Amino acid sequence: MRYQLRYVRVSLRVIPGDAQTLAEEAIECQLGGRTRESPWPDQAESNSKATQHRTYHLLRAPGSETSPRGAWRPRTKPVAYPSDNGRVSGIETAFVRLHARLTPVAFVPEIRLHQADEPIGLWELTEGEFRSEQPPPFWAFAWAGGQALARYVLDHPEEVAGRRVLDLAAGSGLAGIAAARCGAAQVRAVDIDPLAVAAIELNAAANGVSVTAERRDLLDGDAEGAQVILAGDVFYNKAMSDRVMRFLRRAQRRGAQVLVGDPQRAFLPHAAFRPLATYQVPVPPALESVRVKRTTVWALS
Repeated sequence: MRYQLRYVRVSLRVIPGDAQTLAEEAIECQLGGRTRESPWPDQAESNSKATQHRTYHLLRAPGSETSPRGAWRPRTKPVAYPSDNGRVSGIETAFVRLHARLTPVAFVPEIRLHQADEPIGLWELTEGEFRSEQPPPFWAFAWAGGQALARYVLDHPEEVAGRRVLDLAAGSGLAGIAAARCGAAQVRAVDIDPLAVAAIELNAAANGVSVTAERRDLLDGDAEGAQVILAGDVFYNKAMSDRVMRFLRRAQRRGAQVLVGDPQRAFLPHAAFRPLATYQVPVPPALESVRVKRTTVWALS
């Protein structure tokens, strides 16, 4: 395979244990030692003394700079977390560890996730722009829909116990981890963001459960034998909503039970669902502009 030369900025939060060395070693491990600092000074100034910016020569496979999930798009240059054929690299795992802390989930304290301290800072770090249809990285936050879904599953373990579960567009893997804790026979957590796959693997290990994390887009296919599908916060724009609904209907026709967590997003097709439970879910104000979000768990009718 031929590779293209790209220049990418890696932002490193200084934490105990020499985080900078950890990230550099991960990059060198991924690329076979073929990295070095750029001769050009970095143009961006950090607004925090706890963050450093470095630019590396990075060899990437052609086409690997596609923005995951379509949630954010590079403004000038690709971000330094490539993945090859769906496999999670050391860069991605190091990125999650460096920029997120393992902390209990507000509404589901039984579960701990790697969560970002400062949402705005992380959006900037991933070189994205937040607009109504371009949310920030899903893996870094416990979104309201996922929290409600995980709470419902933990309080109703019979919904998933002994069954094959698919956590769709999984983000951090919160709902899938809840299902695994409740005795699901098998849990797969699927997302198209390589950072999400790395976060899911780290989060599952931190909670002592087995979850198979996969970097895949299943929406044009089927649920591949899943008996329960969990989907949190997936109705955030019309294009995504339409694709998700077609997928969920196909899965339902094949016998799958579908549970959705949604905090009153505009594109949820209410008529297709029946409510199971409603919660007042704590959320970061920087994400939702409120501290508590009314969130419902729905079943596909």
